[in-house]
Amino acid sequence: MIQLQNVTKRIKENTVLDNVSYTFKSGFVYGLYGQNGSGKTMLLRAISGLINLDSGSIFIDGEKLHDKIEFPPETGIVIENMELLPECSAKRNLQMLAKIKNIADEKDISFSLERVGLDPDSDKKVKKFSLGMKQRLNIAQAIFENQKIILLDEPTNALDEDAVQLIYKIIREEKSRGATIIVATHHKEDLKEVCDVILKIAEGKIVEENENK
Repeated sequence: MIQLQNVTKRIKENTVLDNVSYTFKSGFVYGLYGQNGSGKTMLLRAISGLINLDSGSIFIDGEKLHDKIEFPPETGIVIENMELLPECSAKRNLQMLAKIKNIADEKDISFSLERVGLDPDSDKKVKKFSLGMKQRLNIAQAIFENQKIILLDEPTNALDEDAVQLIYKIIREEKSRGATIIVATHHKEDLKEVCDVILKIAEGKIVEENENK
């Protein structure tokens, strides 16, 4: 469970998150939509511990972020401008990431690559990947350790329709094992296929909440 209490973040004179309070429950898929600069990505950055708040608090399963914990444990992230190691293969990238926590084994790595439609045995370097292949790899790194929290910023960016449906399938599967998933996008229509709750963000505030039935 992720609890936001009066979360506020300012950059210079601009308030990018404005007194946001909300609870994200386990086993649900939440969609965030809004225009550029509305606060979607900044909210994901706040939850992932990548920024410090000006005021307010974030609790992950009861533990206060930047107090009890610096980063939320067991969290997979796809966020804007992500770059994995260009000189390595997809599999090698995940092998190196796996050494940080020593949770995922070789089977987990290969399975996650197969799930997103990448060949785990390919030696092709990431620098030669298309944008769509890079996005598939970004998603693979967010799921290969069976994380409890998955934060996805524009996860279908650069993907064709078949790949988009594949990502939707993965999101449903991750939900079914109890993960908390938050998907941010510009387009509300992208959220209707997979989200339980759709939240509209404008000027750093959650201004609308709709259950998606």
